[in-house]
Amino acid sequence: MYTPIHSISSLFEQLGLGSSEKEMNAFIVANSPLPAKVKLHDADFWNTSQKTFLRQMKQEDADWAEIVDQLDAMLR
Repeated sequence: MYTPIHSISSLFEQLGLGSSEKEMNAFIVANSPLPAKVKLHDADFWNTSQKTFLRQMKQEDADWAEIVDQLDAMLR
């Protein structure tokens, strides 16, 4: 069975966001729902470096891609 390398909390840390359960939940509540037509990396609540990171991880199908998809689903 495949075990992801990264966790959702490590993604929040990588993005420079609070990674406690409470902080992650507050971020999701504050930024949901993300409209279906908006790609995750195009959301207006990211700064330039966060947008770049999210876009690159998906384009490169990097080991972060699965967790980025999880965050995307959480925001929908």
